[in-house]
Amino acid sequence: MDLWNLLMQGFATAGTPVNLLWALLGCTIGTAVGVLPGIGPSTAVAMLLPITLKVDPTASMIFFAGIYYGAMYGGSTTSILMNTPGEAGSLITAMEGNKMARNGRAGAALATAAIGSFVAGTIATVVVTLFAPLVATHAVKLGPPEYFLLMVLAFCTVSSVLGQSTLRGLTALGVGLAMGLVGLDQISGQARYTMGVPELMDGLEVVLIAVGLFAVAEALHAVLYEGRVVETQNAMSRVHMTAAEWRRSWPAWLRGTAIGIPFGTIPAGGSEIPTFLSYATEKKLSKHQAEFGKGGAIEGVAGPEAANNAAITATLIPLLTLGIPTSNTTAVLLGAFQNYGINPGPQLFDSNAALVWALIASLYIGNVMLLILNLPLVGLWVKLLKLPKAYLYAGILIFATVGVYGMRQSAFDLVLLYGIGLLGLVMRRFDFPTAPVVVGMILGPLAEAQMRNAVAIGEGHWGIFLQRPGSVALLAVIAAVLVLPRVMAWRRARS
Repeated sequence: MDLWNLLMQGFATAGTPVNLLWALLGCTIGTAVGVLPGIGPSTAVAMLLPITLKVDPTASMIFFAGIYYGAMYGGSTTSILMNTPGEAGSLITAMEGNKMARNGRAGAALATAAIGSFVAGTIATVVVTLFAPLVATHAVKLGPPEYFLLMVLAFCTVSSVLGQSTLRGLTALGVGLAMGLVGLDQISGQARYTMGVPELMDGLEVVLIAVGLFAVAEALHAVLYEGRVVETQNAMSRVHMTAAEWRRSWPAWLRGTAIGIPFGTIPAGGSEIPTFLSYATEKKLSKHQAEFGKGGAIEGVAGPEAANNAAITATLIPLLTLGIPTSNTTAVLLGAFQNYGINPGPQLFDSNAALVWALIASLYIGNVMLLILNLPLVGLWVKLLKLPKAYLYAGILIFATVGVYGMRQSAFDLVLLYGIGLLGLVMRRFDFPTAPVVVGMILGPLAEAQMRNAVAIGEGHWGIFLQRPGSVALLAVIAAVLVLPRVMAWRRARS
């Protein structure tokens, strides 16, 4: 049976009233999960797994998929309005989006995030539909040397692009890498830097660190240093994009989509690397570079949001065709499949074709639902800016505290949360970027494991990184990222 007929059968299954209701419920819950800082889609899916055990497997997977990409849409809302990313993939959105909100352009930032998410999600779904087996076949050929160098590329980009100083960026990245070492060694199983605290045996929670550095630090900074905020500072004149903003956004959407899709298909890829690379690309290509880090550049919201949603949608390729989860949420989704006795892998498209194609069809439906849900609510979300700042930041602290405590019901996590919040406050006061801390913590352990695996493959010789075409190409890209900006700056200084 050809691809078109299979997809039409998928739409027939996903378009039944019951499955449409499950999709709508998933998208709505996912958006709410993304809006609330500290509560991620993986937590929401894990909590709802027991409730859906007696639900039809197809309806259940459509529901969970709606939560997954709905959270990616919702995550941009608090990033833009309150500088509080709900997900790690929304870190970059907070940088430019919140500055746009503070300059009366919150509506445009939310609109470009919603439309960019729709465009990227739809294109990525087409790629999933047409090229899932082919793309997965090529992605699986990457080995530890390529994975390690991809992460080194992300480190170089993050340290040089984020913040006003490369030294400050590297320092923040080093703090994140150090945090990533806490816990059990992935290969030997030995405890490292736990100081005898049992709660640290599992390592530091990424959500806890992100919420502490952004949500808690933001609230503390507002209380201690900003004083009474004049409400007109966040005044918003419109909730739509101008023609000029449309012209600046659509190329960023397409570039972000092109960057995000390949990273979604790579096992251990995730959405953090493509969002940072997209931001770096937009900052280099933009004709309005003075707006970056100052008044807020709309390309800095459009590109990373598109990259984020494209990567999130593309993670279904390795999950469905290889059974490899590339994020926390897809790992939980893998568990959901297995609860129904379904094993994702090369045979899934044959053994459970109806479920797979209904799930893919639901991605198209869910993207339209999310656009309809989000765009009309732009004005409603923007009204959050009119709330008294004392209530607003008190609400942020309450949600952050409840969300972090709900992860493990541990009082130690709350102490750590506010300790990290104080660190974020100090970093903000001395102009150290906080996003590289989270990136280093997420990617550091992965990079360490891949480096050790690569050296083991090379029998202890580092020459393994020069013996594979993919790793040589990545080394060339890393060298270009490190050298070219300095050469161009030197030439500008001379001229």
